[in-house]
Amino acid sequence: MSKLHLVMGGRVTNPQTLDFEDLNSIDIVGVFPDYASAENAWRGAAQRTVDDAEMRYVIVHLHRLLEPDLPSA
Repeated sequence: MSKLHLVMGGRVTNPQTLDFEDLNSIDIVGVFPDYASAENAWRGAAQRTVDDAEMRYVIVHLHRLLEPDLPSA
């Protein structure tokens, strides 16, 4: 199975949490086949919004959600 990674972000209610203000306005950057390409996309998205403390981008390990019993390595 591919180790899929989702990069997404949006405005959060508190910069120290992942409580997104409006789920309808989440920015889906994309789904990537490996962590390296997901990290590259995450860095680009995060850099574009670096001056806005309420914008947050994350990498979601989709493969861990799809098969949580598999080892993470």
